[in-house]
Amino acid sequence: MTDKTNTLLGKRRLLQIFTLTIAVGISGALFADDDDRERNLPSADNAKWRSECASCHVLYHPALLPERSWRKMMSGLERHFGDNAKLDPTTQKEITEFLAANAADRSSSRRAQKIAKSIPATQTPLRVSETVYFTHKHNEIRAEIWQRKAVGSKANCAACHSEADKGNFDEHMVRIPK
Repeated sequence: MTDKTNTLLGKRRLLQIFTLTIAVGISGALFADDDDRERNLPSADNAKWRSECASCHVLYHPALLPERSWRKMMSGLERHFGDNAKLDPTTQKEITEFLAANAADRSSSRRAQKIAKSIPATQTPLRVSETVYFTHKHNEIRAEIWQRKAVGSKANCAACHSEADKGNFDEHMVRIPK
């Protein structure tokens, strides 16, 4: 190889290292553990949301998804993950507006903002477990743990996070069932 080729390869390698360093830094900032004040998502409650949604499944905190996801989900309740969860129009509107107002991209909470930033604007996830933030935060969980009877699936936040419905996802409070 010529000196010119070696120089170009060296510059290309330096650029790759620099790019990787930047990517790791951004990723670290996006997914870094939140300090004690920011472990919880902001308080959010609505009686109809709690009674209607929690009657069938774990209550998902609104700040776990962006507004566009909640609006899409609530507009298709007759086909809600294989079930008909249709509500009367007044209740549906109230819950939709509550979810939208407290969504990840509408929150000032640092954790909620990290969740929102992890979801590309071109995506509208309907499952919390399919977000980049969730995947990153749960990357150490082995497949067999998700399949334990007491856990059931990635959708069962409350199996390990006993205060998930209150937005408390403090990593120091996680208890993985046997």
